Amino acid sequence: MDRRVVITGVGGLCGLGTDAASMWKEMREGRSAIGPIANSELHDLEGMTGAEIKALPQHDINRGHLISMDRFSLLAVLAAREAMRQAGLSWDEGNAHRFGATVGVGFTGSYATEQTYRSLLLGSAIRAELFTGVKVMPSAASVHLSLSLGLRGPVFGVTSACASANHAIASAVDQIKLGRADVMVSGGSDAPFAWGVLKAWEAMRVLSPDTCRPFSADRKGLVLGEGAGLAVLESYEHATRRGATILAEIAGVGLSADAFHIAAPSVEGPASAMRACLADAGLNAEDVDYLNAHGTGTKSNDQTETAAIKRVFGNHAYSMSISSTKSTHAHCLGAASALEMIACVMAIQEDVVPPTANYREPDPACDLDITPNVPRERKVRVAMSNAFAMGGTNAVLAFRQV
Repeated sequence: MDRRVVITGVGGLCGLGTDAASMWKEMREGRSAIGPIANSELHDLEGMTGAEIKALPQHDINRGHLISMDRFSLLAVLAAREAMRQAGLSWDEGNAHRFGATVGVGFTGSYATEQTYRSLLLGSAIRAELFTGVKVMPSAASVHLSLSLGLRGPVFGVTSACASANHAIASAVDQIKLGRADVMVSGGSDAPFAWGVLKAWEAMRVLSPDTCRPFSADRKGLVLGEGAGLAVLESYEHATRRGATILAEIAGVGLSADAFHIAAPSVEGPASAMRACLADAGLNAEDVDYLNAHGTGTKSNDQTETAAIKRVFGNHAYSMSISSTKSTHAHCLGAASALEMIACVMAIQEDVVPPTANYREPDPACDLDITPNVPRERKVRVAMSNAFAMGGTNAVLAFRQV
């Protein structure tokens, strides 16, 4: 039996806001969270821009859990708790083994790693802090969801750079379709604002000196952000049996690899993932109303993605609405496609396409309808979300109105 998988709750926080509703409101209006990084722990990085979470929401996570969490795990737990509240779900001894979690991360444990190096190499410490090892492991966010929410089913971490969240959600879909779980809490989290990580990105010469302008001819590169986005995924039968409100169905998944270059993008790899997603969902190209593009704001990525979209969608590429919400929440790496999942779900809920913010000049090589600067009301029955990572690992999801 092919089990349908639906979303019954979402939660998130990033520079735009500390819950999914406030985040979506800013995305929908095209208001950008990008600005000077103010974190005093970042030392000599004055003038660098990013999308920071200025203050975390109030929470009651006990100190025993907090002392073993790096920031990316804490963000994931806060987002997951919100998603579970919206879904109206709780576990007990009888069903906990049917509830699981997968969380995608890009740069894990950046804060703990930075603190350890500084205390050992620059300070007087002679050993690392007790929980450093468990703070930095890639599965830490998923493990803390299990501990915080009481999930005893399939729990594991997923990491594939900028496609991590979509890969995590795809993995969660598989657990439900294979009958290993009824409920999966899935998405992504990342907190890359550590000195060493930012210096590494700076060395690649892909960071914008001001803001993120996807598809605009004057774009100067990407901007990094921090955040988390989590969704509650359920089998359709489980959700309807308990009378849950269904936000959207995950209609299809498409995965591919470029096998081309460690950093440079290709056209065929992303095109292959989009085609596979349409096939998995049983959709025609003309069925897609909105596509949330990977849209990083670098010259080559935006041009390559535009070419890939044209290759897959043909003439319909000019009819559907496209946007990159990274122009508002920045590139949150392992969390990016999780935040974009929320944008797709809310676009379906409200029949509104969030815009590509900061757009100023048309680029002949990026000539699709990228919804510049202002939101657009249109019927959104099907939305697609692209995630294309360094190393050429691609993950595309399709969401459908139920």
